[in-house]
Amino acid sequence: MRLATVAETRAFGRSLAAQLQAGDLVILSGPLGAGKTALTQGIGEGLGVTGRVTSPTFVIARVHRGPLPLVHVDAYRLRDSGRLDLDDLGIDEELDRAVVVVEWGEGVVEQLSDSHLEVRLERHDDDTRTATVTGVGPRWA
Repeated sequence: MRLATVAETRAFGRSLAAQLQAGDLVILSGPLGAGKTALTQGIGEGLGVTGRVTSPTFVIARVHRGPLPLVHVDAYRLRDSGRLDLDDLGIDEELDRAVVVVEWGEGVVEQLSDSHLEVRLERHDDDTRTATVTGVGPRWA
């Protein structure tokens, strides 16, 4: 899917949110500036969470309350640190009752669930993006 603007990226997130339910794991990948946080903002809007969804880079994870909570994790700083311990993040405790979105989570969090969505965002020279969504596991068969 081609996304021409940040607004379109957020709108795509809102439409994706309509398909999500408690227990879903969404793994976002792509280079810096590809729109991972904008997509997550749209997902938060679609889920009806309260408060502003911002990048959790420095706090690693944020929980956004709402009718269907959103746990937003940024694994960027943890990927190469050698300190990544998923138990420390508490994601598995939230997974059953929330949608968990992990930026930079590829190769890191897939084992948390037998099903997940992989969303790959690519940024092009004209500042547009392409989103590729792949469902993995029985939930997305």
